[in-house]
Amino acid sequence: MTTLDNPDVLNRLLENGLYYEYTQAADPIGSGFISQIPYTEFGSELHETGGTRIIPLDISEQLGCEKPATSPALCANFVRILAEETLVTNFNATSQIFYVMKGSGHTQFDDIDIPWKTGDFVVLPVGKETRHFAATDATFYLVHDEPLLRYLGVKATIQRFKPTLYTSEDSLRELDKARQEANRVNRNRISVLLANKEMDQTLTVTHTLWAMLGILPKNAVQLPHRHQSVALDLILDCDAGCYTLVGTQISAQGKIINPIRVDWKPYSAFITPPGHWHAHYNESASDAHLLPMQDAGLQTYLRSLDIKFVLPNGETSIL
Repeated sequence: MTTLDNPDVLNRLLENGLYYEYTQAADPIGSGFISQIPYTEFGSELHETGGTRIIPLDISEQLGCEKPATSPALCANFVRILAEETLVTNFNATSQIFYVMKGSGHTQFDDIDIPWKTGDFVVLPVGKETRHFAATDATFYLVHDEPLLRYLGVKATIQRFKPTLYTSEDSLRELDKARQEANRVNRNRISVLLANKEMDQTLTVTHTLWAMLGILPKNAVQLPHRHQSVALDLILDCDAGCYTLVGTQISAQGKIINPIRVDWKPYSAFITPPGHWHAHYNESASDAHLLPMQDAGLQTYLRSLDIKFVLPNGETSIL
């Protein structure tokens, strides 16, 4: 007997099939079937007190996906570990990166012991049990791509890169070099991208993630720009008067139309939705530092990042 001769089997094969007229289904975001990524802020008060724990920056309810998630592909977390305590993590993720906001200690991954301190970055592959030991009270900003794997229904099993440490000394030295060069050529953006030798096409920190350490000098403006990757922005330090303007459109003069203002706060985070224009302002008397993490490694490989910048004359340009 074939399937065609068995009505029950045939009905089961057919029961979930649907058809939509093209204009009804071609834009599920615009029609409301799938939600847009909302502007969201996460204050430093989430990680400043309390015991050893992971604090997911979770908007899964707004996204309509399994929790926790900060975007459809990524989950950002504050991690707090008290002195002499241990935190065990095990994410089903191809990539995870954490920035040490405060403290010192080490992380055990496989048979490797990775030391870290304030200002260091640690990047780890595939989901395995990982043990974090704090020598002093420690706080991380940790981002991984487990939500993407949940959506795909897959398990991370292949290491695409080796565990990698980016020390504070190295990253700040490279940022200072970028600043000196920017001063010579009057460059608007001053930042360095963390990269990995294995990612020789995307030039990113992992095959899914992008991490950028940037400085916004005092009394400076970073002109509007936009990209199709979501940005999970962590502010490292700033004085009052630092903020971001975000909006969906720009004028002919290169100004964001009807922007939303996000005021910066040290060691707080916010979401910049994909495709939205955003500009950074420092109206204070001190330099400020920021750390955006994005799913731009994946978007770059898919050839869909589509990053554009407003030029001083108001025109837009691809980087």
